[in-house]
Amino acid sequence: MTQSSLTDVDWSKIPAPSDDGGAAHLTGMTIPAVALRATNDTSVTLSELKGRTVVFGYPRTGEPGKIGLVDDWDMIPGARGCTPQTCAFRDLFAELKAAGAAEVFGLSTQSNDYQTEMASRLHLPFPVLSDEALQLTRALKLPTMSVAGLTLIKRLALVIDDARITHVFYPVFPPDRNAGDVLDWLKRNPQKT
Repeated sequence: MTQSSLTDVDWSKIPAPSDDGGAAHLTGMTIPAVALRATNDTSVTLSELKGRTVVFGYPRTGEPGKIGLVDDWDMIPGARGCTPQTCAFRDLFAELKAAGAAEVFGLSTQSNDYQTEMASRLHLPFPVLSDEALQLTRALKLPTMSVAGLTLIKRLALVIDDARITHVFYPVFPPDRNAGDVLDWLKRNPQKT
């Protein structure tokens, strides 16, 4: 299926994901020492970051005018919306930083090359991390889905304070509202020092 627009979506026609409990264990977990390649050509180890970090995970972003991963991608609950979610974090980036996020990262199992093209095309002010080898995904037991033989992260957002997950947004729907929900939470819950 060719996608005419990656950002203009009628969410009433897209099935919402249900809370399958796949992220229930994450709050309170310590981030493992896993280095991930980032779109700014660095290696990022989330467990080494001080202060508050926001990481939003998603299955995979699409490419304008390209055929989707599978014909029924839009009908897989939680699959559609990676680009709108990412663009919302881009658009609220300065406000997220002002509300206490020292760092903001996107996260998917897509390759760094794929993500780097996407980050450039969407003019992202933050790096996107590639967990193509599923190291962080497996270590944290992040909720995943299998599509076309690929393991993809189900959409979520994590607030991490000094390497410990303090809040999880899951399931996320509609995706374009996730950044605003995270921002509201940050404003209501300043990091304790």
